[in-house]
Amino acid sequence: MSQRRLNKIYALGLTLGLAMAGSAHAQAFKCVDADGAVTYTNVGSTKGCKKIEGEVNTVSTKSSVSRPPQQSTMGKAGGRDGDRKRILEEELAAEEKRLAELKKEYNNGEPERNGDERNYQKYLDRTEKLKTDVSRGEANIESLKRELGNAR
Repeated sequence: MSQRRLNKIYALGLTLGLAMAGSAHAQAFKCVDADGAVTYTNVGSTKGCKKIEGEVNTVSTKSSVSRPPQQSTMGKAGGRDGDRKRILEEELAAEEKRLAELKKEYNNGEPERNGDERNYQKYLDRTEKLKTDVSRGEANIESLKRELGNAR
């Protein structure tokens, strides 16, 4: 869809939105830029803005200037779904790296003893914690893979 057509659709939607909102006495300006893009604003401080006469219906927005959407991301691979997939893949890679490090340290249930583990119970506690962390990491990876399967 062309940018000009999107601008017209946006302007129509804004006009309908203004018509459906509550009536109020306010200034409104219709601004047309060099590319022909139409925007509506409550300040006519830019070139190409003309005051709209008569009663104006207003809609509250976060910005004082309404701008047409730049380009829809609905059909693009880099859209919201693409971002979600990319984030999940990054999380999966990080979790797999962390799991590989944990498994190396765990050493099949026989991790090397640290110098501060003269007490055998300390060693057993750390070994048990490593075992739990490995199990949790494996579960996280399976969960991330499931989510990635749903995101495709």
